[in-house]
Amino acid sequence: MLLDAEGAAWRNAQAWTDAGLTEVARRPAMDWTVVVPFFNEESGLAETLESLASQTVRFRLVLVDNGSIDDSARIARAACERLGLDHVLVHQGMPGKVHALRMGLDYVHTRYVATCDADTWYPPRYLAEAQALLERPGCVVAGAYFIAPGDGEDERRRESANIRIAARLLPRQCHAGGAGQAFRTEALKAAGGFDPRHWNYVLEDHEVIHRVMRHGTMRYDDGLWCVPSDRERDRESIRWTLTERMLYSITAPFAGEWFFYDFLARRLRARHLTTERMRERAYQTLAGQTLAGVVGEPAYSLR
Repeated sequence: MLLDAEGAAWRNAQAWTDAGLTEVARRPAMDWTVVVPFFNEESGLAETLESLASQTVRFRLVLVDNGSIDDSARIARAACERLGLDHVLVHQGMPGKVHALRMGLDYVHTRYVATCDADTWYPPRYLAEAQALLERPGCVVAGAYFIAPGDGEDERRRESANIRIAARLLPRQCHAGGAGQAFRTEALKAAGGFDPRHWNYVLEDHEVIHRVMRHGTMRYDDGLWCVPSDRERDRESIRWTLTERMLYSITAPFAGEWFFYDFLARRLRARHLTTERMRERAYQTLAGQTLAGVVGEPAYSLR
């Protein structure tokens, strides 16, 4: 009798297991991972996660807490549980966005990956629109244009036209910031991903595209856009200068290697603009010096 009972228990357990595996098999395959690094983003992080929860395609969320000293991690965890997001929250104590993105990419095993900012709102079809671009032959990275909070349809169409015209005129450059980039994971990892051994400075969103486009093209479309928050920023000193921006436009099609690794890296190093300088002055000082303490040429921003 004992053997019969054990046999019945085993059969019941196997039936439950088979049913669970069948249910998993019925689910559509997950093609996407979204990586969101954050540092002291308690004011806007929940809204960003709510916008991601509204996406029309399934995804895995990787949240990387880059040493926040506010309530961001608790807010992120609570929001993900409330919204039912498939997520993992990891902690990267090494300061700097490049370090956070590198750790996040270690958790990516899907066909596509999007890097999203913790203070940006994403429309419901954001990932679907990015996937439509990435499924085109040769496309390895999709770029979103930014519109301001409160912008209407006319403003959106204007920004859409601007980025697509720029991409036609300067096809070997990046015209989208890191908050609006989505990749074929295979191409991103083949290019070396986010790694301070490749690039440990600000403007990592442009440098990584330079490497990824060795493997294919970058595309943009009217339907791919997002809305960064309108909070005040203190990042004048970490943007590249007008001289650097103009030289990027001129040299990228044929001398990108020289521009990034010989010219720009040397200038950023002289201005102490390593990856941790992406943190804003209100949050920290670096080596006893606030971000406003760096003086250079007049700043020019792509964003």
